Amino acid sequence: MVRWLVGAIGLSLLATPVLATDPIEIDIGYIHHPVDKATLSPVEQPADNDGVAGARLAIEDNNTTGKFLNQHFTLNEVLVKNGDDVVKTVKAASTLADHNGFIITDLPADELLKVADALRDRGTVLLNASAIDDRLREEDCRANVVHIAPTRSMLADGLAQYLVWKQWSRWLLVVGSHQKDKLYADGLRRAAKRFGAKIVQERTFKDTGGARRTDSGISQIQSQMPVFTQQAPAYDVLVAADESEVFADYLPYRTWDPRPVAGSAGLVPTTWDATQEQWGAIQLQNRFVKMNSRHMTALDMQAWTAVRMVGEAASRTNSNDTKRLFDFIRGPDFALAAFKGQPLTVRDWNLQLRQPILLSDGRMIVSVSPQPGFLHQTSELDTLGVDRPETKCKLH
Repeated sequence: MVRWLVGAIGLSLLATPVLATDPIEIDIGYIHHPVDKATLSPVEQPADNDGVAGARLAIEDNNTTGKFLNQHFTLNEVLVKNGDDVVKTVKAASTLADHNGFIITDLPADELLKVADALRDRGTVLLNASAIDDRLREEDCRANVVHIAPTRSMLADGLAQYLVWKQWSRWLLVVGSHQKDKLYADGLRRAAKRFGAKIVQERTFKDTGGARRTDSGISQIQSQMPVFTQQAPAYDVLVAADESEVFADYLPYRTWDPRPVAGSAGLVPTTWDATQEQWGAIQLQNRFVKMNSRHMTALDMQAWTAVRMVGEAASRTNSNDTKRLFDFIRGPDFALAAFKGQPLTVRDWNLQLRQPILLSDGRMIVSVSPQPGFLHQTSELDTLGVDRPETKCKLH
């Protein structure tokens, strides 16, 4: 019996493969500010881990595949306190050493540009998960920044295509008084001209700073909004540009004329919504809720996509070399499945991720753009946002 056991153990040792080498390590950074944004709706306040929670889920997804490819992914998070110098913080962070070839950024446009310029000589590639400014892909584009977040023009085009498809071509445009509201309005004007809609009138809603969450707030809103929207030329839909979230949520059901609301309230263009369940999305949504006890936001999805892009490139190239991965991501063979009905690819002229735009009313996905009939010689996704012949970007 003992001789049999010894023989069996010997055969087992002979049959055991040589232990695998240490896995290929791929570190991904994540830079963000504390979440301090408040919304008009008391039930839609952003979570403290908005965005980074999506990146953490994607790290798990990458490592699931990585087990079979001998690859291991790590997320290194750096929180930049409000008021701190973002470049100094990034350079001083021990978790963002030179081996972090890719860094996801949840930063405003100006800070993103500073970090991109400061880290360019290191060969670091930034994955912009939140800044939607068109100028970052145009006159202020950088060769080391890939944009996962959509642009304002992409969001506006996605909305405009649906409104035109519905033949709601006469718009009353209401614009907030803050700079980012005006930038969104620029995108909506461009989209109207591009797809054949007509803005019959524009109105500005000035932010006076008054609080409406008071006992008398509802009655004030109920009397204010009809008056603000009355005596407008005949229109099909009110389109609101209110990124600052000052007034748009108060418009539905309170306009003088019974008209739908779109833009910053009502029918909203977005990259992701908790109600998205097509193309296998419900599986991703359920895993996210199980991990975080909340629903997945657009920022969560954009961060998830950023991490998965690196994971997809690593699995396809079997490498952790930043340049090789970056070349693949911006090359013709890259495509990412992201529960949106078609693969996502990168525009080589400005490094913007092509992606469908979801149109949500907060309870259902109403439609997905690009809409039927809006054709393009290369990709229908390029009907959303700035196309190659229009770009001002010069990557160098």
